[in-house]
Amino acid sequence: MWGPNVTVAAILEREGRFLFVEEDADGRIVYNQPAGHLDPGETLLQACARETLEETGWTMEPTALVGAYLLEARGGATTYLRFCFAGRLVAHDPARKLDTEIRRIVWLTRDELVAESAKHRSQLVLRCVDDYLAGRRFPLDFIHDTRLT
Repeated sequence: MWGPNVTVAAILEREGRFLFVEEDADGRIVYNQPAGHLDPGETLLQACARETLEETGWTMEPTALVGAYLLEARGGATTYLRFCFAGRLVAHDPARKLDTEIRRIVWLTRDELVAESAKHRSQLVLRCVDDYLAGRRFPLDFIHDTRLT
């Protein structure tokens, strides 16, 4: 049975710069928002906070949904459904061991990100920043976490 891979991403801004990870992906070094897959039993908000902590050492609190994006990978073999959240930085643990594919965390302006467009993991990297800068914010109560009992 076909189904998309559900992923989450975080837009975190500080003084006009956005938090990104430089990571190894599919044999390339790329930039991406802190992002990853939804794990069994967790909510989208929990997944976003967990992925951000695992990839950057930053604890964050999601504050709004920026958007939901459907992306078909090259060749159509994989489809991703990405939920991108804006968030508030809470605390940083610089000693925390990051996920193995993460090379480093970087803070980039939009212009710096555009200048590195060849290194974007996908076209969603810039799209999510642009949607955030355009003021796209949906309240978190837009998302319902319902479990069948």
